[in-house]
Amino acid sequence: MAAGSARRDIIALSGITAVGYHGVFDHERRDGQPFTVDVALHTDIRAAAASDDLADTANYGALAEGVQAIITGEPVNLIETLAERIAGYVLAGFAVAAVEVTVHKPQAPIEVPFGDVTITIFREQP
Repeated sequence: MAAGSARRDIIALSGITAVGYHGVFDHERRDGQPFTVDVALHTDIRAAAASDDLADTANYGALAEGVQAIITGEPVNLIETLAERIAGYVLAGFAVAAVEVTVHKPQAPIEVPFGDVTITIFREQP
């Protein structure tokens, strides 16, 4: 395998939900709506498994709190931007090789029946 292409372990946290004020329409910024985020950390858990020590792995409690703070934080127009902010937070604050972020906007202002709107991005450490 080429360098960097080895399959990594994944720590996944799904369903982080909070009300955010993101969107291009005034009512989205004014009234807010629920956003849900799923995060998958691509990492190597062998050191944590061997030591059985939280310091050797990603603290998913801290991860969830940080993601929730981004959802409820400074509004953006696009969920694409929200996903990038979350990915940047994870890559800067956790010892991971890559992160996959899915942002759900289930109450997007769409005039036809639908189940959900999502965007999923995958970002690696530079």
